[in-house]
Amino acid sequence: MTCAESRLFLHAHGDAELDVANSLELERHLKTCAACAAEMKSVNSLKAALQGSSLRYDAPDALRREVRRMARASGNETRPMLFQSLWLWKSLAFGAAAVAFLAMVLRPGISVRDQVLNEAVASHVRSLMAEHLIDVASSDQHTVKPWFNGKLDFAPEVKDFATQGFPLVGGRLDFLGDRAVAALVYRRNRHFINVFVCSTAPTGSGKEKIEKRRGYSIISLEANGLNYCLVSDLNEKELSELAKLVGR
Repeated sequence: MTCAESRLFLHAHGDAELDVANSLELERHLKTCAACAAEMKSVNSLKAALQGSSLRYDAPDALRREVRRMARASGNETRPMLFQSLWLWKSLAFGAAAVAFLAMVLRPGISVRDQVLNEAVASHVRSLMAEHLIDVASSDQHTVKPWFNGKLDFAPEVKDFATQGFPLVGGRLDFLGDRAVAALVYRRNRHFINVFVCSTAPTGSGKEKIEKRRGYSIISLEANGLNYCLVSDLNEKELSELAKLVGR
């Protein structure tokens, strides 16, 4: 079982909904892969937090008194008013539960874009540390591109830029923002470059955005109806050269 396949089963395994064969195979993989074991621990921690936390919202006394006052003032409309108040309390409880859940899953003050870019850097680092850089090893774009068939809801553009100094190493399935994405891996001398490809709603900007995070260079751009995110410890000038090749 590969890391990409194991991530598809982590939540089902945590909820005891996975069949015996896949559970045993996943357990064997977790014993040998520290990165996936950490992901499994995170899933279990979130599940424990949701089970242990009180997500019930108790209406404050002031609200209770106001509802009772309105019910008494309505006279023969007491029962409808009480029925409406129950719906009000249920709506408040649902809203409080949703806020509590989002507060545990999302860090405050971080935009969706920032969160995705942080995940891209983390995935780049993890792919090097866990020695799981590629699922399909090939410099042949006609081998790498068909490998993604049936694994993604879009067809990523796969090209080899060996003549320009960026040979294709291979590809793998990865996840950013709970979406399956294609990770194309290129090499520049001794530097590896992860090019994450996903299909999302275009912004129409079409411009490259270059920035640094945790010492890594990141370039995001849109091209041919797809979004690209390049991550590497390579300098920004050379990474920008690859970005132009990818986006043309």
